[in-house]
Formats: sequence, C-alpha cells, structure tokens
Amino acid sequence: MSYLYSKKTLVILGFVILLIMPFVLAPFNLNLLGRFLAYAILALGIGVLWGYAGILSLGHGIFFGFGAYAMAMYLTLQSGGMPDFMGWNGITELPWFWAIFSNPIVAIVLAIAVPMLFAGILGFFTFRNRITGVYFTILTQALVIVVTTLIISQQQYTGGTNGITGFDTIFGYSLNSVTTQQMIYWTTVIFLGLVFLICYKLVNSRFGKVLIAIRDGENRTRFLGYNTSIYQVIVYSFSAGVAGLAGMLFVLQVGIITPSMMGIVPSIEMVLWVAIGGRGTLIGPVIGALLTNGASTWFSQTYPDAWLFFIGLVFVLVVVFMPKGIMGIISTIQARRRAKKYGKDRKEEAKLYNSSSI
Repeated sequence: MSYLYSKKTLVILGFVILLIMPFVLAPFNLNLLGRFLAYAILALGIGVLWGYAGILSLGHGIFFGFGAYAMAMYLTLQSGGMPDFMGWNGITELPWFWAIFSNPIVAIVLAIAVPMLFAGILGFFTFRNRITGVYFTILTQALVIVVTTLIISQQQYTGGTNGITGFDTIFGYSLNSVTTQQMIYWTTVIFLGLVFLICYKLVNSRFGKVLIAIRDGENRTRFLGYNTSIYQVIVYSFSAGVAGLAGMLFVLQVGIITPSMMGIVPSIEMVLWVAIGGRGTLIGPVIGALLTNGASTWFSQTYPDAWLFFIGLVFVLVVVFMPKGIMGIISTIQARRRAKKYGKDRKEEAKLYNSSSI
C-alpha cells in the first residue's frame, strides 16, 4: 500500500512541477518541453495498446498525423484563407473537405474522431479475422507507407512533402507570443493529466483486466466467453484518438506538419519510447518519451555529426539489457528491497520466538 501511495505522490508531484515550468524555463526551452509532453500523450496511448492489450502497432504515426493535419488546416484557414500551395497548383476555390475545418470545434472533434474511426474500421476487419501479432504489426507499417504516399501525391490539397505551415495565429492571438505559448503549454499539461487519469481508470477497470487477459492468452480468454475482437477494436480506437489529440497539440507548438513527421521512422520511434520507459506501466511511456526526446535534442546539439549513433546505441542497450525498460529496473530494485526487509522481519520474529522459548 505504501508503494502504491508513493507512486501516486510522485505522479502528482511531477505534474505540479510541469505546471510551474513556464515560470522557470526560457520560452524556447518551454516550447521544447511542450513538444515532448505532446509526445508523452501519444506514448500513453501506445502504452495502453501494447503494454496492456499486447497489440504492437507501428502505424501510430498516421493517427498522430491526422490530428496534426486537422489542426493545421484550421489554423491555415483562420490565419489567411486558402493556402498558397493550392493557388500554385491552379485551384481557385477551397475544396469542401478543407472548408469544414474552418470551424474550430469541428476541427478539434475531427482531429480525434477521424483517427478513432479509421482505427475502428481497420481493427474491425483485422481483429475480426484474427489478424494479430506480427502480421498486424506489418499491416500497420504498410499502412503508413500508403497514407504518406497518398499525402505526398496529392500536393495540390495537402502541400506534398512541404506539408502545411505558415500559420501564425490561433483564435486571433499570435502563436509567437510568449503568453500564447504558455497557454498552449499549460493546455498540453492539462490534457496529459486527463489522458493519464483516463488510462489509469481504464487499465484498472474490468475492461482493463480483460485486456491483460487477452494479452497473456487470447485463445483462453476467447474460450471463457469473451469476444476478444471487440475489446481489441475499442482499445485500438482509443489509442488512435489519443494519438490524434497529441498531434493536434504538437502542431500548435511546432507550427508545421509534414508527411515525414508521420512516416515509418517516427512510428517506430514512438514504440521505442514505450519500450525504453517500460511497457505494462503508465508512468513508463511518459518517462520514456521525455527522456528519449530530451536525449536526442542534447545529443544533436552537442554531437551533431554522431548523435544518431549515440541514440541507436542507447536503443540497442535498452532492448538487450533492459527488456522491461526504466520502470522495470525500478520495480526490480523495489522488489529486492521489500524482499530484504521481509527477510529481516522474519529473522527478528525468529529471535523473539527463540528468546521466549528459553
């Protein structure tokens, strides 16, 4: 009980520290931390999907991209109307699928709903036909190639490889303003807390227990009478919606979204955040996203010619020597301490018994 209490205390303390960061960090560093927190939200969704349901997806970059493109389309329309790349390609009238994003509420809803709907349809046909494991993983990676290729090929509507950029206001406020950046940062922290709480309630509910059962033995869970495909579709859609939310918050702080940000390499990196932090936990993916992206930034600034080798070495070492990630090491240390303390208590009881018997 004390262990659980200490974990909750550390989580609350961590969020309090994040909330006061705008008063401590410079605007550039605050913006950088805000990006990492958006990644942490994304990692939470993957952590629930992979760590608790046992579904490894290498295609979450497209859900992240859907959310980011939805917000970028709204920001572009409210900043200056029809984007420049449409005019360059001879389009004189705003397409209908762009016009619906002129409403901020619609854009926010679609940033989350479209990834969930897309994942729900994909999950229905795959999980229903029991396409799981490595086959599902390969399918999601192939899906990333298809979607990014489609976005690049439709340059007149999506901006192609350049993506969507050039927006500088939101709700009439400048995105370059320090106050606006602080508000976006606090919004990101609040959403991180809400997503963390929802994930905590989810994995500790009966639904979460069934997910763990599916992860540990899908056939056995199916034989017990559970429709495992329904649970898998729901958790996959939920994870996709979280990724869309993360993409929406990310683009507010970066100011650009391109197909390269949602390709194969970013999708694999998203899974590595969870692996480094520790799958099967909720704190692990957050720590993994923050530490990995922080280390990448530091390595790239300090060793610009060799930072990719450093990051690759870290990934290899974690996979080989830390299969349960950072949280796995912490749990092992705490378990040894509890075992050692329990052993001491038993020895004290034995001494008291022996002395009383004499």
